[in-house]
Amino acid sequence: MTDYYDKIKDSQGLFGKIAGMIPGFNGYLDREQRREADKMLRDNIANRYSEQLGRISNLQVQMLSSGGIDYLDDLQDAATRLQRFIDTVKTAAHGYAGLFDAIKVNEPELIKLYQFDLAMLENVGNVASAVDNVESSVGGDGLPAALRHLSSVIGEANTTYERRKEVLATK
Repeated sequence: MTDYYDKIKDSQGLFGKIAGMIPGFNGYLDREQRREADKMLRDNIANRYSEQLGRISNLQVQMLSSGGIDYLDDLQDAATRLQRFIDTVKTAAHGYAGLFDAIKVNEPELIKLYQFDLAMLENVGNVASAVDNVESSVGGDGLPAALRHLSSVIGEANTTYERRKEVLATK
């Protein structure tokens, strides 16, 4: 996983280096860089899941043309749940506590947040595999089970994100 925080910090330039020498300002910049890194990471997560959502949309067309109309509602339910997850990730407040925020995120909580972020990134592969399974099952007897599995994997993504939010809520 790319460490977005380090990428932001490395690109801060001359102004950032000078401002880092001003007492107190370095902490402010550090928090702002964490916010930007968090936004980049969540955008990346949302984009990866959006790719899978696009594949699901293509599968809906394929199912319709191959007589799988009986299962379109199940696939649409999975697509809706995935879209809701993507929207939640995209629209969440940016960052890990700014200078004046009531919630301050310390290093142990930050590590937990990154662990949840990594889990969400790794789960994209599970979603992709589940979509592959649905695709290969279209027109076959295994389609209902493949759809249930897809729904379950999408549910895991939502659960992971909810648990991530709990880290911030318990502060």
